[in-house]
Amino acid sequence: MITPITARAIIGVYLFLSERGYDLGRVLLVGIGGFIGSILRYLISGWAETYFSSNIPMGTLLVNVSGCFLIGFIMEAATAVFPLSAELRIFLTTGFMGGFTTFSTLSYETAIMLSDGSNVLALINILLNIGLGITAVWLGRICAQILA
Repeated sequence: MITPITARAIIGVYLFLSERGYDLGRVLLVGIGGFIGSILRYLISGWAETYFSSNIPMGTLLVNVSGCFLIGFIMEAATAVFPLSAELRIFLTTGFMGGFTTFSTLSYETAIMLSDGSNVLALINILLNIGLGITAVWLGRICAQILA
């Protein structure tokens, strides 16, 4: 049930965005994409944490690396394989991938490792996420180029 306060907040956001010239359809696409991506991240992260026994947060690593592969593939495919509309690209990249991947959780988990004195583990966590992430973007782009 939408309360009067919630309704006023929604109207306020609508007016704020429309007065500033935002395309509200695109804003909605980003929101829907983020909603779907966040739910999928939650499900995959939960599954990974119960499936893998590791001191490295495998759920975060899994969503970040797979998200890097997907964004590399999507962006390369959008230019090299088949053109995507601006709306679909925004939905997939800013929306879905923005909700699916998580830099803030990576940072938080690494900060906890550092505060617990697990400096080597924290460094490994950072290197895995960044190194594998960049490699995954590269592989995603190559896969899209192969389809071209």
